[in-house]
Amino acid sequence: MLSHGDILKASVLIVDDTEANVRLLEQMLRSAGYSAVSSTMDPTRVCALHREHSYDLILLDLQMPAMDGFAVLEALKSVQSDSYVPVLAITAEPAHKLRALQAGAKDFVAKPFDLLEIKTRIHNLLEVRLLYRALAEHNQRLETIVQERTAELRASEARFKRLTELSSDWYWEQDANGNFTQASGQALEMLGIGGDSDAGWNDAERSALEALIAARRPFLDLVYSRVNAVDGATQFFQVSGEPIFDPSGRYAGYRGVGMDVTARMLAAQKRRAETQSNT
Repeated sequence: MLSHGDILKASVLIVDDTEANVRLLEQMLRSAGYSAVSSTMDPTRVCALHREHSYDLILLDLQMPAMDGFAVLEALKSVQSDSYVPVLAITAEPAHKLRALQAGAKDFVAKPFDLLEIKTRIHNLLEVRLLYRALAEHNQRLETIVQERTAELRASEARFKRLTELSSDWYWEQDANGNFTQASGQALEMLGIGGDSDAGWNDAERSALEALIAARRPFLDLVYSRVNAVDGATQFFQVSGEPIFDPSGRYAGYRGVGMDVTARMLAAQKRRAETQSNT
């Protein structure tokens, strides 16, 4: 929350070629409690000063020799890091008010000064400026957090993918309609998707797998087999999967991992056969 004390600590630059006006504005602001007030009677120094100090508000006289306030306003646009040029224009010419606003000033006050009016306008402009700056800083922090979280997520996804690759032969995902959206390794072939790879599957085992997916149930280390059409050898595959749900609880598809366990299954069959023959 922005407090009155925050406003009084805001930095203010007074720009006027008349020393009496500068002293009057300085005295008024310091009497009101503002603690960071500075001034210059040289309009050509305004951009350099603002570049160095990044003032929260500039009180700018429009009628000055050598470089008038309109030229200063135009020059400040190249200095200001954002689109907000924090200028309160000061003029004795009513016709200059609209031109000043069109040039980028945020408000204006007329000479001779109404001290209550100018204090009120300064306070209001500083409040808006500080809130604007706080919002910009907040958005920057949010952007930094989003970038950090995105980097963490990508790193996590990379670790997960690598662990999946190390612990299985393939990884697969499908959407709610059963279409495969991701597949690594020989996933589609081993799942029997497309081409002649559908031939030779154990119908009972395949039906059990398809029934689990249709029922949207998770399954762990489910083994199924097929007879290779090329050499007639039996291949065994082990698959684990789980349904995916979106944040609202709606079914979004399946994901899973699998591996070729032919060597393991054949070795187990051989051990069982040897055990039976020994008995």
